[in-house]
Amino acid sequence: MGLMDKLRGELIDIVEWLDDSRDTIVWRFPRYHNEIKMGAKLVVRESQTAVFVNEGKIADVFPPGTYTLETRNLPILSTLKGWKYGFNSPFKAEVYFVNTRQFTDMKWGTQNPVILRDAEFGVVRVRAFGAFAARVVDPAQLLRELVGTDPQFRTEEVQEYLRQLIVGRLGGALATAGVPLLDLAAHQDAIGRRLAAVLTEELAEVGIAIPKFVIENVSVPPEVEQALDKRTSMGAVGDLDRYTRFQAANAMEAAANNPGGEAGAGIGLGLGMAMGQQMARTMGGGGATQPAPAPAQPSAAQPGAAEPPPLPGQAQWYVGVGGQRQGPYDLGGLAEQAGAGALGPDTLVWRAGMAQWQPAGQVPELASVLASVPPPLPPQ
Repeated sequence: MGLMDKLRGELIDIVEWLDDSRDTIVWRFPRYHNEIKMGAKLVVRESQTAVFVNEGKIADVFPPGTYTLETRNLPILSTLKGWKYGFNSPFKAEVYFVNTRQFTDMKWGTQNPVILRDAEFGVVRVRAFGAFAARVVDPAQLLRELVGTDPQFRTEEVQEYLRQLIVGRLGGALATAGVPLLDLAAHQDAIGRRLAAVLTEELAEVGIAIPKFVIENVSVPPEVEQALDKRTSMGAVGDLDRYTRFQAANAMEAAANNPGGEAGAGIGLGLGMAMGQQMARTMGGGGATQPAPAPAQPSAAQPGAAEPPPLPGQAQWYVGVGGQRQGPYDLGGLAEQAGAGALGPDTLVWRAGMAQWQPAGQVPELASVLASVPPPLPPQ
């Protein structure tokens, strides 16, 4: 500073700060040799605090208001200086304006994942990010612990320290919350309030409080997201049968989009047949699996239909009546014919194994059948 700066300092009698940076926490009022005119006006606006530092020691702290720098307003400083000249000459002191408003543009995030133990998914790695607000609640302590002699202390100088502190406390807050992974979104506000209280208590030694802490998102690794998506899809499908049909339909669509591939054509054909059968069963029986119908047996009345084989041990007999072959009959059927008078000892019969037709009376096997034939009626 030169002579003009010294003269300008002698003439200026208002000590104030108008902040237009939006990110400055502490600003030191510039004066030539730190000389402040006795009787000058000190203007401290709302959301500001003025701190006087003399010879490296904090002398006075002024809340919002307008002050005249005289003995009655500077009792501590006047004691330190021990002025002898009626307090009319300039005195040397550093004036720091501290911004006490909330700084809401503070961001945080986890560079590395935080490992948690979840009751449903086991050990899970999560990442999180969000925002928080910081405020100076003890200006004198802030100057002692963080600012020092910095003429302009900005948020960027303390934000990394706050971010590391937040990440260091985040894992413990999530682990002790006792909230399942799937319910974290519903409890983010409560966890944020708990973290704000913990951080405020820890930052009390540097004069900073965290009035607001926001968790915007908690994310999991891609493999866990895929498992959650599958679980959600299964819940939306409803049951395994419908899910299988859904998967088959997707495979058919993929095969149709690749008509040149032999594998795709084969898969599409097989899945198409399976889907067709499944749809037929669903339409026929309300979705339940129906047993395959037994093959139809040809009827004996149909022309060319094969005759069923005879029962084991039962010979099949044919009877010649009026030059016409009748049958085949088993022994029971022959007995009925004999009872009806259609079969007698002279009636020609034949079965497999006989060389030719013979009268029934000459066949020993039919003796029992012919025994049931009633004798002829006596003449009237």
